[in-house]
Amino acid sequence: MDDTVEEDDFIEEDEVLLENEAEDDGFVGEDEILLENAVHCPDCDDVMGHIILKEKPKGDGADYLLKCEECSKVHTVHIRPPPVVKIPFILTEGPSSITKVIEIDADERLELEDVFQEDDKLWSINQIEMKDGRYVKHSDASLVVRASALRCDMVRVKLTMTRGEDSSSDVLVVPADKTFTAGNLMDLEGRTWRIRAIHMGHARTLRGTVEAHDIKRMYLHEPPVAEHFAPRTPRERRQAWKEGKLGFNPDPVLPKEITKKGVTPSNKRKTKRPRN
Repeated sequence: MDDTVEEDDFIEEDEVLLENEAEDDGFVGEDEILLENAVHCPDCDDVMGHIILKEKPKGDGADYLLKCEECSKVHTVHIRPPPVVKIPFILTEGPSSITKVIEIDADERLELEDVFQEDDKLWSINQIEMKDGRYVKHSDASLVVRASALRCDMVRVKLTMTRGEDSSSDVLVVPADKTFTAGNLMDLEGRTWRIRAIHMGHARTLRGTVEAHDIKRMYLHEPPVAEHFAPRTPRERRQAWKEGKLGFNPDPVLPKEITKKGVTPSNKRKTKRPRN
């Protein structure tokens, strides 16, 4: 393209901010606009600061007449938005999946575990399929035929709940960063359960704290109620009274295992008087 243009072909503008260098054919992407008037100068063969002389809108982009601040070279840069490709994404949330076509810039790069937002939810890419049928870890969007993603802002935690001899399964949907601690109590559907163990796939813990997205399954046991420890015999009641478990006892009699603790037993024994 000629370095000079007709003045009536351009609309003057105070300042237009450009980024990066122009491509060999004189085109740069619309997303390559920064807070710097810096593009590639053909004479300096480097990215240099430029003065914006004129602008002419062209479709969704624009043509800019620029002047290099270093060598005063005047040249034109064409700003055009990159083409858009439509990629079908299989979005999986728990046991259900839907297919949704998402528009992506053709030059955008997709990678496994990339997180994006769709329908006010966060999704993580877990599979990328190429046009030749291969599955890859990363690729330009223009070469992708299909992709799949898992919802990552909310996760499903599998539960095994045991009450007595009976066990049942359930699923708890919680934020991915929610933590659970083995040994703690938790309320579920109006009942209180104790987290007996947390299984993470490669290991399990009986005391540790784990984030929900790392949990493969949680084992819940119904906590024992106070009635299970209620004294049932007179002897148990006397002992419970001594220990203050049956309410306030102003003068409790300490049990033998407490009163005898720290007492050094005497080896002296009472001898019986011999009979005459």
